[in-house]
Amino acid sequence: MSDHPSADLIARRHRTLAPSYQLFYDEPVQLVRGEGVWVWDDGGRRYLDAYNNVPSVGHAHPRIVAAIAEQTALINTHTRYLHPAVIELAERLGELLPGELSSCYFVCSGTEANDLAVQIARTITGHDGVVVTERSYHGNSELVGRLSTDSYPAEERPDWLAVVEPPNIYRGPFRAGEHDDLGARYAALVGDGLDGLSERGHAPAAMLIDTSWDSNGVLVAPDGYVGTAADLVRARGGLVIADEVQAGYCRLGRHFWGHTRYDVVPDIVTLGKPMGAGHPVAAVITTPEIAAAFAERRNYFNTFGGNPVSARVALTVLDIVEDEGLLDHATRMGSEFDAGLSGLADRHEIIGNVQGSGMFWGLDLVADRSTREPIAYADAKRLVTSLRHDGVLTGVTGRFSNVLKLRPPLPFGREHLDHLIEVLDRRLAAFELHGGDDSRALGAEW
Repeated sequence: MSDHPSADLIARRHRTLAPSYQLFYDEPVQLVRGEGVWVWDDGGRRYLDAYNNVPSVGHAHPRIVAAIAEQTALINTHTRYLHPAVIELAERLGELLPGELSSCYFVCSGTEANDLAVQIARTITGHDGVVVTERSYHGNSELVGRLSTDSYPAEERPDWLAVVEPPNIYRGPFRAGEHDDLGARYAALVGDGLDGLSERGHAPAAMLIDTSWDSNGVLVAPDGYVGTAADLVRARGGLVIADEVQAGYCRLGRHFWGHTRYDVVPDIVTLGKPMGAGHPVAAVITTPEIAAAFAERRNYFNTFGGNPVSARVALTVLDIVEDEGLLDHATRMGSEFDAGLSGLADRHEIIGNVQGSGMFWGLDLVADRSTREPIAYADAKRLVTSLRHDGVLTGVTGRFSNVLKLRPPLPFGREHLDHLIEVLDRRLAAFELHGGDDSRALGAEW
């Protein structure tokens, strides 16, 4: 047995947790405490969290802690009893959303939200087809797992699923500087996908649009793409579902919601992680007309969805976002991230492209800038581990698992960004000097 303090815990985990579970890093981190944008391990080591958007307003925010304790000490039931916090939460979400989006269903996770949204779309339209982007991730239920095309082999895709290329203007088939009308070109691929559905005997119930395209490498769509894609889907009788599990709650800056950036009003919006700042609460929001039509044919109840504790937490998150000015902060920090990361790209050939917005960024890492060949996943993993050993937590994403993902809690400030840039600068330089397969690039810890 190793003398590492976490070794016994790792062994117990392997004995008791199913092998489908995974840990970050070959030498896992045992986190025991968090505060704001910082977390601490069992040995007292502090890490800058540049990865976790689940604690959206910061780790262990005292107002969130108080809301959980106070409501738990009173009562926690479900939506078959009246409770003002549940109703107030629905009202406030409706006020924040555009158009007629105001009828809420409360669930516990983004997976549940997307699953229910697709069920609603199929019931309302009478169609079963769904459009998603290649290498998408929307959750892990039986239904939504089929919509998560990064999770299983392409040959196992059902014939009711249309999979289209995401609007990746750096690495996709249509590229900035090489093609014009990028929005129209990528939207035309959605039309092709709809044609394919029709040829297979299916009509679209919905298109799921993740307006941050996280699993695709953190993308910003070209002008006109989202609106045109939405029009094409609606023309075939389908609904538009905006998956705001990643993009919502100020994450992309400038707007509270990701879809607002593209001036599109969805038919259904799904929420998850940012709603509870670490507490499991999520939602589906649609129009009263759609909700009424669904209720005529289907009932829906979720034991824990919309419980008073979750509602109090979610209301407190909204209060914190407003009171601490986190939308303006995310917008300002988006400009700072852009400048800082672009400066890194000027100094390091390994950075092929800087992509993202607000408090959500990706560095597309390449072995060769001229060919845009992505670095190997093993190299990306080594880089992420080297950053961990320097006290910074990050991750990887993208079709080739070569995009360094930066997605910190919203209170992440300029001083934290300066520290992140400094560590990235040093580690990227070491990586480029010694090569991805050389342990010297990763420090003595390797």
